[in-house]
Amino acid sequence: MKLQAKLIVSALGICALPLAQAQAGAFEDFGQVVRVQPRVEQIRSPRQECRTDYVQVPVQQQRSQAGTVIGGIAGALLGSQVGSGNGKVAAAAAGAIAGGMVGDHVDNDGRQYGNGVQEQAVQKCRTVDAVETRTNGYDVTYDYRGHTYTTVMDRDPGNRVRLRVSVDPVQYQ
Repeated sequence: MKLQAKLIVSALGICALPLAQAQAGAFEDFGQVVRVQPRVEQIRSPRQECRTDYVQVPVQQQRSQAGTVIGGIAGALLGSQVGSGNGKVAAAAAGAIAGGMVGDHVDNDGRQYGNGVQEQAVQKCRTVDAVETRTNGYDVTYDYRGHTYTTVMDRDPGNRVRLRVSVDPVQYQ
């Protein structure tokens, strides 16, 4: 078991050797941020904007005659129960008129003849452009050892930016 563990550790060390050599000339440092400018874009998308207005609309009112007829019949029947002879006929006629008026009022609930006005909701809509502003990156200007550099980053780095510095010797020919 100990031998297997030693072999695994050795194999991992050998596999990591090229990575260690590639990073041998590199180290991390920090640069001082001089300026951060957000990269913004405006996205336009149409949307509906609606409102409801209330308008007066003329309507033809319909009156029912059923209440008048039923009230007249009921009034005539009740009136005919009063009096005798010609008085009975006059009481029936008066009962028919009174019953017709009461029946009409009950059936039509006080509506008048002719044209009326009704309030109606009318929805009015229009298309407007909704503008959304999005930040899609930052232009970052930083100073490193007296030199100024600019790069694009996906977020604001703050006061300093972390750098990977690579040192390679120059080959002269």
